[in-house]
Amino acid sequence: ASAQFQLAVPIAVVFAPGSVPGDLPRPLPFRDVQEMEISVNLRTTVTSRYETVYRSTTAQEEAALEAATAGEADAALHPLQDALLGSLTMYVVPETSSLLPQGISVYVGKHRSALVRAEGGLAALRIRLQELAQVMSFTASSITAALSDRVPDGQLGPDARRHLKSSLGYEITFSLLNPDPKSHAVEWDIEDAVNRYVQPVLDKLSLVANFSVDSQILYYAVLGVTPRFDKESSSFLLSAHSLPHVINPVEARLGSSAASLYPVLNFLLYVPERSHSPLYIQDKDGAPVSTNAFHSPRWGGIMVYNVEAPASPQASLPLRVDVDMVRVMEVFLAQLRLLFGLSREELPPKFLLESPGNEGLTDWELDRLLWAHTVENIATVSTTLTSLAQLLDKIGNIVIKDDVASEVYRAVAAAQNAMAELAAGHLHLAFQASKEAVTSSERAFFDPSLLHLLYFPDDQKFAIYIPLFLPMAVPILLSLAKIVREARQRKKEPTKMD
Repeated sequence: ASAQFQLAVPIAVVFAPGSVPGDLPRPLPFRDVQEMEISVNLRTTVTSRYETVYRSTTAQEEAALEAATAGEADAALHPLQDALLGSLTMYVVPETSSLLPQGISVYVGKHRSALVRAEGGLAALRIRLQELAQVMSFTASSITAALSDRVPDGQLGPDARRHLKSSLGYEITFSLLNPDPKSHAVEWDIEDAVNRYVQPVLDKLSLVANFSVDSQILYYAVLGVTPRFDKESSSFLLSAHSLPHVINPVEARLGSSAASLYPVLNFLLYVPERSHSPLYIQDKDGAPVSTNAFHSPRWGGIMVYNVEAPASPQASLPLRVDVDMVRVMEVFLAQLRLLFGLSREELPPKFLLESPGNEGLTDWELDRLLWAHTVENIATVSTTLTSLAQLLDKIGNIVIKDDVASEVYRAVAAAQNAMAELAAGHLHLAFQASKEAVTSSERAFFDPSLLHLLYFPDDQKFAIYIPLFLPMAVPILLSLAKIVREARQRKKEPTKMD
């Protein structure tokens, strides 16, 4: 199915006193619209519209910009901004401003705004604005990745298939693998760690999807690859090319994804057995990986946690091991960000990003996720309904119940609504509508009244009914033949005349 997406980004460019360029086309305030085409394929076009308002600062904004640091200014400006999801505010400060550190022209805050040093005229400002929109809302590559099912393989970047597909929910499982419980008694306070480090991130992401978290400890679960002993470092090594073979044997023990409705993200902490300690992961060039962890796209991540050998050889076994959860959670949260496509891309020069703090992601990163997921949801609905229509065409004697039809109508209306909200620049409403569309289209597609007909083609009907009807048909056919024969004979016999 063809689709024309229009993504409208509301932007405010706010000039602080002493930062207004001399070559503005008209006096402030004024509006300006710029459009860009993102090529996906012949039947899918994406137009991004940057709807910009240029204005001067208000007295409150001016006061906020007099803060000592960019971080303080960002926090003070946050309550004064348009809180609309997907919107951007760019505060232009004078060239001599001490708010921005030396050598930095653009500071991107935690929320939906940035501070930009006034350098050059309007043209230079527009270039900065474009760079900023690419960092803070969406890029051609993030939208193409969201529409990856419609894009020829050659056009996709290497990261496009890394990110998780958009879903209404995700299940996260933290597993501690202790293959050698005789030697190591491993303790981890996973509940506290999840509450402190993971929950704030999931609270922020709750707008995107529902999350459930569980944890487990697996004993005698070994990796599928025997590590190589390295004499020089007297340690064991796992090379990058053997890592894909590590997951399959472990996955058989995890057992969570089989019964799950939603994608499952697995985070595994592996404490190597004593005979293979210490164990280090090497990258493709043979250098040790600093985190001693690796991640698998759309699946999760594994971290190897080495136990220090006891000081005295007479130490009693099993050794008690208390896992340093701060170190572990740092790695797992970085992997979680990678799985959601929130990894930091290459930044334009002179850019500085504020770290998200313990929430794990900034407001604009959340927006980036919503842009991509909204577009992906609409594309998914379109594909699901097209497949359903093709399927129903093939089955001649199908009866479509009213509730299936109403789900289809609801899905189409919600998808159209999502498209309209995107074009109006209402990201939050567009995303909600796209989720409704996905729910309705899947309800229609997987409706039980259609399902059994899909697995009951015509040749199957003959195969089932012929053995039932043949035994009954034989005596009926023989009787019919007998009746016909008798009728013919009656015609041939001349009627007796008295």
